[in-house]
Amino acid sequence: MSLLPESLASWIVIAVLLFWFVGAYNRLVRLRAAVLQSYVTLDAALRKQLDFVQASITAAPQPADAPANELLSSIAPLQASTTQLATLLGATRLRPLDAGGMAALATALQVWIGAWQRQHPDAVTVFEADGTLARPTSAQPGAPVAAVPGGVEPIAWPEPSAAAEIARGQFNLAVGHYNAAIAQFPALLVAWAVRLRPAAPLL
Repeated sequence: MSLLPESLASWIVIAVLLFWFVGAYNRLVRLRAAVLQSYVTLDAALRKQLDFVQASITAAPQPADAPANELLSSIAPLQASTTQLATLLGATRLRPLDAGGMAALATALQVWIGAWQRQHPDAVTVFEADGTLARPTSAQPGAPVAAVPGGVEPIAWPEPSAAAEIARGQFNLAVGHYNAAIAQFPALLVAWAVRLRPAAPLL
């Protein structure tokens, strides 16, 4: 009979630990789901930007007296970077929480933006993460851009729409919350047990 209180206390401790584990796990899963949902919005915004650039390539005027090879060489970098970004976007869509894939997408995005700015130096628009206009169009390539809170610089998007920058800001914010949660003790023990890995923002 003397063992009953100790046994009961042990079961209470186990129940409390189980309750805590389930609660912590559910919170991490909700934060992870928020990252995935925000990426869906970001993916749609990036595809819209790609469609805009591809349409501009297709509709580009073709001077009658310009050599064919000269025309091809002028749009080749933009076309190549557009194709590369579309390919990486498709791959990242399958695994948006993969840090390596997101880093590759970020690199391709910067190359693509640079190619667009060289081709259309007077047709770039920069928005802050909240959607406000950060800099008027006709920005010069390579000109300094004010950083948004958190040290992430806004991107000069080809299509004059704030949707992509807003979506990127929301995705990066969701990633920050998720990464902070799985790095906190004791929640990091839950993350380790269920193999939750840090995600990467789109910089």
